[in-house]
Amino acid sequence: MHSILAGTLLLTATGLFSQVVGFLYRIVLSRMIGAETMGLYQLVMPVYSVMLSLTAVGLTVAVSTLSARHHALGDPGTVKLTLRRALECFFLVAVPLGAAVILASDPISVYLIGDARTRLGIVLLVPCVLLTGVENLHKHCFYGIGRVRPPAASETVEQVIRASAVILLLAVLLPRSEEKTVGIIVAGMVLCEICSAVTLSVLFRNFWRRNPPPPARSTVTRRQLAAIALPVGATSLLGTLLGSANAVMIPARLVAGGARASQAMAEFGVICGMTLPLLALPTGFIGALCLVMVPDLARRTAQGSRTAAAGFLDRVVTATSLFMAPAMALLAVIGPTVGRSLFRNESVGAFIVPLAVGTLLGCYQSVLGGALNGLALQGRGARNAIVSDAVQLACTWLLVPRWGLAGFVFGFLLSSAAGMALNLISVLRAAQLRPRLFSWFVRPVLAAVFMGLWCLLFFRVLEQAGCPAGWACVLCALLGLVLYCAALLAQGLSVKDLLPRRMRQESTGR
Repeated sequence: MHSILAGTLLLTATGLFSQVVGFLYRIVLSRMIGAETMGLYQLVMPVYSVMLSLTAVGLTVAVSTLSARHHALGDPGTVKLTLRRALECFFLVAVPLGAAVILASDPISVYLIGDARTRLGIVLLVPCVLLTGVENLHKHCFYGIGRVRPPAASETVEQVIRASAVILLLAVLLPRSEEKTVGIIVAGMVLCEICSAVTLSVLFRNFWRRNPPPPARSTVTRRQLAAIALPVGATSLLGTLLGSANAVMIPARLVAGGARASQAMAEFGVICGMTLPLLALPTGFIGALCLVMVPDLARRTAQGSRTAAAGFLDRVVTATSLFMAPAMALLAVIGPTVGRSLFRNESVGAFIVPLAVGTLLGCYQSVLGGALNGLALQGRGARNAIVSDAVQLACTWLLVPRWGLAGFVFGFLLSSAAGMALNLISVLRAAQLRPRLFSWFVRPVLAAVFMGLWCLLFFRVLEQAGCPAGWACVLCALLGLVLYCAALLAQGLSVKDLLPRRMRQESTGR
């Protein structure tokens, strides 16, 4: 648990730094290119996600899981072999796919994306995907063997290089047409991925040079990789296709409801390129937790102790609630003011309360989905993710023309709730874990709601008193932290409740 905690804290710090850098990058980007071009950029990114789902996503989970298993069994030679086989499989799929995407970029942009101005960005995504796949496979092999520092360092540098490269290119080459502007952004991403892929490859080789492994005691076949990669990849692909269809559909359904095309694209750019990234700022903790949790659960499963993971999962769900519930409550209060100040757009704060609730539910869904991957239950996670994405797509199709963006927000809430509930039921059954609804959900959420209501009152008082917006947000955050901790203590939370069982027993013994 100490190594897991240390890894989680390091990756959390890295993730939060990356989130902050990425958020600042989006602020500058939105000011430089405007809401409509930001919407075009958001339309290009689903193609990137689809290509990664087809080529790398399943293989990264396979590399992380198999590396963790063989590392736990004392077979580092097979760990190295696992990465080599995964890279072979990746290039066998990615190179032909990339060539097909380049050749079909025009019909993809016109008929699938619905806007010909995305063509150049789609073409430049091909080298970006190839480099990202190499980077992620090396990164997840490091995660599998419990070494989080190399990928954490690479992630930190990667975000800085990406933001710097894109902003510098835009500053030098603007003004350009919308298509060329999107192409410039993707070209900056390519430069960033070159640095990341080369850095992680060199770090991996240096690691094995300092720690030469003995010959592999077992083989890793493409069938073994496929047994893990195909369910995860298929789930990711289907989910990405549904998500991409949803992203493409939002502007089109807004137009079907009577909005002008430019207005619809601008509204889409605001909610998906500004509001949701603002709410995603604290979620670096969730990504870090999942990256450490999946290999750990895979090791426990490989050693035949699946039920021993129940205590670990208990603390994981508790930690998710304790961190994310107050973060979403605070952002629901200060988010509109922060969004208007940073993005210079009055619409950023629209729907922020229901979107904050949906983001919190999505965090639970992500953590529990990662737990299913670690327990080797990728099939159940796939089914649950597909149901969740289908709910969102159906709401977008049926409700957006009638309700506008409120229909999308309702679908976001409903799909996150469905995905969380399905994943929770699957994890409880698989780990033979008894639900503790009060400790997991009721106590943290009640404390967060209490904190949020008082912070809202305090924030309005400060605004009426003429306090600058920045200081008002800082003071609300400090007050919120005190109120949240007080509310938890009033409900009987003890620090010992967060410790592993053995540490609690030792503390009680003393």
